Amino acid sequence: MALLRGRTASLNLFNRLLHQSFRAPNRNLSSVAADVHNQSTIENMKRDLLNLDINSQIGSCMPIASMRIGTFIHNIEVNPGQGGKLVRAAGTSAKILKEPKSRYCLIRLPSGDEKLIDTRCRATVGTVSNPSHGAKKLRKAGQSRWLGRRPVVRGVAMNPVDHPHGGGEGRSKSSGSYGKGSRTPWGKPCKCGFKTAKNRRRN
Repeated sequence: MALLRGRTASLNLFNRLLHQSFRAPNRNLSSVAADVHNQSTIENMKRDLLNLDINSQIGSCMPIASMRIGTFIHNIEVNPGQGGKLVRAAGTSAKILKEPKSRYCLIRLPSGDEKLIDTRCRATVGTVSNPSHGAKKLRKAGQSRWLGRRPVVRGVAMNPVDHPHGGGEGRSKSSGSYGKGSRTPWGKPCKCGFKTAKNRRRN
């Protein structure tokens, strides 16, 4: 509905401009009156553009500095001119929480995190299509193969030579010399990788 209103307003504005440009002025009028008429037409155009809702321009790509607070956006750049990196999955959108008047703008991502992004970065107004993508159920195992997804075998069901979780009596991930905790087939920690930060607590 918002998209229809925005297109209707833009169409009316274009038709008015087209009509005014092609209509021949009366020869009895002076050139001064024609200039005044043109100035009033330009002022009306500016007024219509200012009153046009930015949220109705769904699908428009523009810098974040040109948007308003509360606008839903997607396909957001992290660095100016780099290309869209954030909020590109099906059915997702981010929201502008702070008026983009300063260098950085506060944006709430779909995960709930709030991130400061440069207002020179570009984004697309609206939400990504196909919101029901995650709710789609596959009818059979072969449908996953059609999509190029191969079967996933649990490491606990393998032998120790094939996976760090393999072997042992029962379902135990702590078998072998790796100790406890989930590991990749190459022995690296699954959840957060190796810890690289220094411990702040010193004895």
